[in-house]
Amino acid sequence: MDTDPEHADTTSRTPADPTRTPARTPAPASRTPDPATRDADLRTRFRATLLAAGTAPGVDPEPYADRLLAAWAEPQRRYHTTDHLADVLSHLDALTAHAADPAATELAAWFHDAVYRPDRSENEERSAVLAERALAELGVDPDRTAETARLVRLTVTHDPAPGDTNGEALCDADLAVLAGSPAAYAGYAAAVRAEYGFVPDEAFRAGRAAVLRQLLDLPRLFRTPYGAAHWEAPARRNLARELAVLTTATGPVEPADPKDPT
Repeated sequence: MDTDPEHADTTSRTPADPTRTPARTPAPASRTPDPATRDADLRTRFRATLLAAGTAPGVDPEPYADRLLAAWAEPQRRYHTTDHLADVLSHLDALTAHAADPAATELAAWFHDAVYRPDRSENEERSAVLAERALAELGVDPDRTAETARLVRLTVTHDPAPGDTNGEALCDADLAVLAGSPAAYAGYAAAVRAEYGFVPDEAFRAGRAAVLRQLLDLPRLFRTPYGAAHWEAPARRNLARELAVLTTATGPVEPADPKDPT
């Protein structure tokens, strides 16, 4: 049973080149209160990303954006929602200069959980196939389409090889939720539990605790210099706090106290 934010990364890798720095440091990811405004902003960004990716002239991206946003808003989702998509894209803004192909990396963010059922294990593969089909229809170069699909499949493990800067950027952006404030992390943990509402508390607690231990045992959670500098320490504090709650609780699983400042 997977109960991690995406999937646990259990392999140590060589640190990324610390001399590569992002072109800009954006504000932390935030969620627009108005879903209509958020979705309009996402549609604008999707169109811009496709232009950067070299989509075929005359192809209308709006139907594709509509279908993707509809998928991200499916009712079975509690964490893997449109807000998660917006947050991953926002986190990628801090890592643009690290990725060798920012356009492919952003497209992979759009597609990485486009197919998502919490009770199934083939979500990433189905999402990658969807990306291959949609980007081919949109006229994106075959090499960039293949790279986008590869990155989507990489989110099964979040284990980019040394030098895979696209994979490092996407995986760090995807896992940046672990480094949120105590309140934000508590909301994330509660959303993950809600997605796995069909799993009994005891089984969820055991599975989730195992994932958290795997993450905490890693030499590094984040592979980019920015992620290592800004997200590593708070992520480890959050993970340790949640693990302590899971391993001491005897009743229904509750998220960590959002008011805990540590």
